[in-house]
Amino acid sequence: MKTIAISLGDINGIGLELALNSHKQVKKLCNPLYLINKKLLQRGAKLLNKNIPNDFKIVEVGKDFKIKPGKVSKKSGKFSYKSFLKAVNLAKSEVDAITTLPINKEAWNKAGIKEAGHTYLLDKIFKKEAIMMIGCDKLFTLLFTHHIPLKKVSKKIKTKKLLSFLLNSYNSLKVEKIGVLGLNPHAGDGGVLGNEEKKIKKAIKKANKILGKNIFIGPLVPDTAFTPMMRKEIQHFVCMYHDQGLIATKSLYFEESINVSLNLPIIRTSVDHGTAYDIAYRDKNPSNVSYINAIKEAVRLA
Repeated sequence: MKTIAISLGDINGIGLELALNSHKQVKKLCNPLYLINKKLLQRGAKLLNKNIPNDFKIVEVGKDFKIKPGKVSKKSGKFSYKSFLKAVNLAKSEVDAITTLPINKEAWNKAGIKEAGHTYLLDKIFKKEAIMMIGCDKLFTLLFTHHIPLKKVSKKIKTKKLLSFLLNSYNSLKVEKIGVLGLNPHAGDGGVLGNEEKKIKKAIKKANKILGKNIFIGPLVPDTAFTPMMRKEIQHFVCMYHDQGLIATKSLYFEESINVSLNLPIIRTSVDHGTAYDIAYRDKNPSNVSYINAIKEAVRLA
């Protein structure tokens, strides 16, 4: 059974509640190690009015402090940062993969952490550009560009860079069919609505030639790429920009979606939702579907 290190995220949010509620389910899928210290765990469990399972294995991280349910705080930001770093270090040699529960970026900022989230910190640690994949086993979208202004996307589409992205995506996933969307309406209509598809097509052709098989299909017309008929054939799609992929995944599979960091020396999956401060420690029984899916994908990729 694979060992998965689980960083608890922002302790003022729903991360600890998800971990405690889901432990029985999770231990059937993997051997979980929770990155939290004993005193903080006991404090959180008491606030949640929950028992700590006897087989809830922890790796001591950080110090004890007062939990402030639903509040942004410097201390919770620092703890979630340390929990994540410990998980990453374990993944280098001692565990098979990591799964992350949600952080709060404002809390990280208050704690003096410059990186705006998990993915950017992973880029810095490994000196590689992580590939962001969002979705679930019914539909995964891989974002060629993500957190940049839309007006800059077309300038980022270069054949060489996209070719590298496609090959790295395949090497991370090892799936036999990946769709690649065009940038423009109607995938450019043969150049009438834009020429970026020529570069995309060239990258697809080169990638398939290098791999010796037709893994990549496209450029696909963006407005028909995610139809039910297409999704029966293809479950993974490379998208040229953030909303092109995420509007589809979050509209169709919002509760089920996860975030996966590809193209790294370690395997990292995450829930695709936030800290849910509005329901934290309020006995609202938050959905664990995304969390369980993140664990399953970590096990599958490990």
